[in-house]
Amino acid sequence: MKKIKFPLALICVVALFSFENPPYEVGDSVADFKLKNVDGKMVSLSDYKDQNGAIVIFDCNTCPYSKAYNGRIIDLNDKYASKGFPVITINPNDPEISPGDSFKEMASQAKKKGYEFPYLQDETQQVARSFGATNTPHVFVLEKDGQNFKVAYIGTIDNNSRDGSAATKKYVEEAVDALLGDKAISTTRTKAIGCGIKWRD
Repeated sequence: MKKIKFPLALICVVALFSFENPPYEVGDSVADFKLKNVDGKMVSLSDYKDQNGAIVIFDCNTCPYSKAYNGRIIDLNDKYASKGFPVITINPNDPEISPGDSFKEMASQAKKKGYEFPYLQDETQQVARSFGATNTPHVFVLEKDGQNFKVAYIGTIDNNSRDGSAATKKYVEEAVDALLGDKAISTTRTKAIGCGIKWRD
């Protein structure tokens, strides 16, 4: 039998695409992850297996949009953690590019703001890539489905990046309220408004 030879470059390209999964879409199950929290402890998504879901937010210290949304992120946790949808924030920025997002600065921010939710460092940036996060802040509302967490909403927190009190559409709240009421989410995806993630080269 005649052997078929493939160019090495083609084999490498095929191998690359075989191992890289596309980012999550609404309805996809989310793989477990484990990242270091600002208190030094490791936190996994599976730690929340007894919750109804989670509000995962890729966030940072330095972006003006993150600063503008900071109080609203705290409010989301205050409102929904007791209802089974706690906030989990993840900082994906490379601190070599953005020194204000170093682990030390993250811990300082969490203490100063009184975070009652995890603020995790995505040191390898692999969690952000798997989610398809592009901005800070970028929100992924997850719902518990059996043993899995599934993506229910992707996007921005609301429709006013400057003033939360002036927002006329509160997308994350509407999504979580719909899940709590066992109803369909009217808007499952919006454009994330914020600074681009500082990716490592």
